[in-house]
Amino acid sequence: VQLQASGGGLVQAGDSLRLSCAASGRTFTNYEVGWFRQAPGKEREFVGGISRSGLSRNYADSVKGRFTISRDNAKNTIYLQMNSLKSEDTAVYYCAATSRVGIPSQISLYNYWGQGTQVTVSS
Repeated sequence: VQLQASGGGLVQAGDSLRLSCAASGRTFTNYEVGWFRQAPGKEREFVGGISRSGLSRNYADSVKGRFTISRDNAKNTIYLQMNSLKSEDTAVYYCAATSRVGIPSQISLYNYWGQGTQVTVSS
């Protein structure tokens, strides 16, 4: 499956932004999808993920209550709605797909990756 993330940009602290991850290729509903981010000088980290059906989600503590992941299987698209953005949310955001179950947070368990989209939050 091929993934392409989009929707990044420059926003101010407190603003909202919605990222999209468009999938193509193999059957999209065979995969759980995660969002990850990597800030300059830091390791890539798990932001959150969503199950195949969209009924289950998992979030990192740092974004709980602010970020929401959803998926539209008819459009083969995953969304990351980011509200109340903070300067520490500044990073390149990636979407990734896994054939595992349980919405894993481990990077190594994700087989397919998008190219990343830059999110910059100014304070």
